[in-house]
Amino acid sequence: MAVLEKIRVKMGVFITAIIGLALLSFIIDADTLQSAFSVFSSKYDVGEMKGKAISYQDFQKRIDYFNRINQIVSGSASIDEQTSEMIIRSAWQDLLSDNVIIPFIESAGIAVGDEEMFDLSQGKNISQVLAREQAFVGENGMFDRNLLVQFIKAIPMDESGNLATYWDYLEKNMKVDQLVGKYVTLLAKSNIQNPVELRRSIEDNNITSDVSFIVQPYSFAEDTSIVVSKQEVRDYYNKHKHNFDQPASRDLEYVLFEVVPSMEDINAAEDDIEKLMEEFSTSDNLRLFLARNSDKPLDTYYYKAGELASKSPVLDSFAFKAKYSDVLPVFKEGNTFKSARINSIKQMPDSVFVQHILLPNQDKATAKKGADSLIALIEKGADFTQVAAENSLDKNPNTIPGEIGWLTQSAMIPGFDTCFVATPGKLFTHETQYGLHIIKVKERTKPISKVQLAVLEKAAVAGRETYQGFYAKANELASRSEGKIEKFNEVTKEMNIYPMPAYNIAEGAKSIANYPNTREIARWAYEAKVGDVSQIISVDNKYFFIVSLTKVREKGIPALADVEKDIASILRRDKSNEKLVASVKEKTAGLTSLEAIAEVLGTTVSKQTGVSFGAPGSQQFDPKFIGFVAGATPNTLVGPVAGNIGAYIFTVDSRETGAFFTEDDAKARANQVFGYQVQMIPTILEKAAKVVDNRAKFF
Repeated sequence: MAVLEKIRVKMGVFITAIIGLALLSFIIDADTLQSAFSVFSSKYDVGEMKGKAISYQDFQKRIDYFNRINQIVSGSASIDEQTSEMIIRSAWQDLLSDNVIIPFIESAGIAVGDEEMFDLSQGKNISQVLAREQAFVGENGMFDRNLLVQFIKAIPMDESGNLATYWDYLEKNMKVDQLVGKYVTLLAKSNIQNPVELRRSIEDNNITSDVSFIVQPYSFAEDTSIVVSKQEVRDYYNKHKHNFDQPASRDLEYVLFEVVPSMEDINAAEDDIEKLMEEFSTSDNLRLFLARNSDKPLDTYYYKAGELASKSPVLDSFAFKAKYSDVLPVFKEGNTFKSARINSIKQMPDSVFVQHILLPNQDKATAKKGADSLIALIEKGADFTQVAAENSLDKNPNTIPGEIGWLTQSAMIPGFDTCFVATPGKLFTHETQYGLHIIKVKERTKPISKVQLAVLEKAAVAGRETYQGFYAKANELASRSEGKIEKFNEVTKEMNIYPMPAYNIAEGAKSIANYPNTREIARWAYEAKVGDVSQIISVDNKYFFIVSLTKVREKGIPALADVEKDIASILRRDKSNEKLVASVKEKTAGLTSLEAIAEVLGTTVSKQTGVSFGAPGSQQFDPKFIGFVAGATPNTLVGPVAGNIGAYIFTVDSRETGAFFTEDDAKARANQVFGYQVQMIPTILEKAAKVVDNRAKFF
C-alpha cells in the first residue's frame, strides 16, 4: 500500500473515466450482456482496422483497462470531461499500436527478447519509460534504482493485484518504446545522404543571384468570359482527383435561442439584494453571511490601489476612499447587482522571502517539543540554513536548504498567508497538511495599505417563466419545420429569424461557431440526411438550437459533381493566367531592355539581391520565380514566364558562389526532413490499414 501511495503522490491524476456500460456490467451478468451485443450490427462498431471490426464491447474493455490504471495511480474513480476524453484517446491509441503500428514494425524483423526486457527493467540499460516514471524519481530529481527495486519486491505481497497490473502496463510501454526506437534507428541508418547529394545540396544553396525583374500580377477577379468545357473538367478531375481527398464534414444552418433573464428577472435580482443590505451592513461574520446569501464566497485576497480596476472600476474606487466597515450602495454590472463592504484594512508587503523547516508528522506534543528545541537553537545563534539541512523533510536539491523564496498572495503555498503579517526575523510555527513548519520571514517589500473587500453579489438569472418562453419559441420553430428544410426556411422567414451557417463541421466536433459543448449537434448532423431539420437540441441548459443539414461530405475522394465548380474555377484561372502571359509577350515583342518593357507595361523595374534556394530572404519570393532564376543564364533577358502570382520578365545581373551554407547545414536539413518523415509514419500506416474511426458516434 505504501508503494501505491507513493505512485499516487508522485504521479497525480493520470486518466479517469466512468462509462455507463461499465456500470451496467456490475448489474447485468456477463452472459446477458454478450447476448445483447450479439444482435448489434456493424453499425455499432467503434471502428475498423485492417478490415477487422472493433466492436463497442472490445473498445469498452480497453477503456476499463485504462480506467483501472488511472485508479491505481490516483486512488480515485472521480472523473471530469477532460480526463474522460483522455482515457478514450489512450484506449484508441492502444488499439492502433496493437493492431497496426507494432505488427508493421515486427514485420520488418524487429523484436525485443526476454533478456533485453530484463536489461531494460532491471539491468544496466534502464528504459526511459522507467527513468521518466515519477514513482521512481528520488529526492535529487534523478532515477532511483532502489525505488524501482522496492516496487518490484512489493508486487508479490500486494493482495489487490494493483501493483502487478501497473507493472504489466509499464512493461508493455517499455516494449513498445523499444520497438519504435529500434525502427526509427533502422530508418535513420538507412537514410544516407551520399557524397554527390551532399555536394549538390551545398552548391545549390550557396549560389546566389542578383536579379532585375518586372512582374505583371494575375487578377484576383475570375474571368467569366473564359469557357471551360465539361471534358476539360473531367480530364482534370481524373488526373488530380487525389488532390481533393477530404475528411468527412457537414455544413449546417442553425437558429439559436439563448436563454437570457427578462426585465422581471433583473428586477427580482435587484429586490433580492436590497432585502439583504441591512443585514449585510451590520453582520459580524461576513464570511458566513456571504456563504449563505451571495453568489460568490468571501474573497480573502488583500488588494492594493488600482489592482481591482481591471475587474471592477467601481469597487476599486470605493475600496481606497472608504474606511473600515463602510458599505457601497448597490450597483449594477452587466446583469449582476453588487454591493461591497470594507472587511479589513492592513499594512502589508507585496511579497515576502520565506524560509522554513518542515518537521515530520507526529503527535502534536512531540512535534511542538521538537520545534521549540530547534527554535531555541536558532535563537541562540545557530545558522537557519544548516539547521534546515540537518532537520527539514523538505530536501529540494535545486534550492538552498530551508529556502522557499519570494511569495506573493497570488503565488502562495496553502497555509502560509500568515507570513504577510509576520515580523521579519521572528520565528513562529504553523501546521499544514504536510506537517509542522518552523517559519521565518527573512525579508519583505515595503508594507503598503491593502484592503479586503466583502462583495455581495446577486446575478439576474432566467426564471421559470422566462425559460419556458424561450423554449416555447424554439419548440414553435422545430414543430412547424416538420423536420424539413423547406418548411424551416419558410418559418424562419415568417418569424423574422435569420439562420446562421456553420461550415465543415467535423465528426465529434466539441464546439460550433464558438459555442462549447455542442457535440450533440455534430452527432445529429452525422446521423441526418441533407434537408433534415432537428428537434430542439439543448446545450448547457442555456442554448436551444434548431439545426438544418445543408451539405454532406463523406471521407475520401468526392464525386466529380461535387467538385466540378471548383475545378472549373481552377481551369478558368489557369487560362486567364496563360492569357496574361500571352498578352505580355505580345506587348513586349522585340523589346530588349527591362526599362523599355516596364514603360510599355506601365510598371517599374524591381531589383533583388541574394536570391537563392537557401537564403532566408528568398523564401518570401514566388517559388516558381526562384526556380526560373536558378536555371537562367546571367545577363540574358528571360520571359515572360508564368509564376504563381504573376508573369515575370527578368535578367540575372550577377551570380556568385559563396560558402554560407555548410556541410553541417546540409546534414541538419536532411535530418529535419527525416524527422518530418518519421512523424508521418503513423498516418501512413493508418491509411494503409484502412483505419475507420467511429468513436464520435458513441463517445
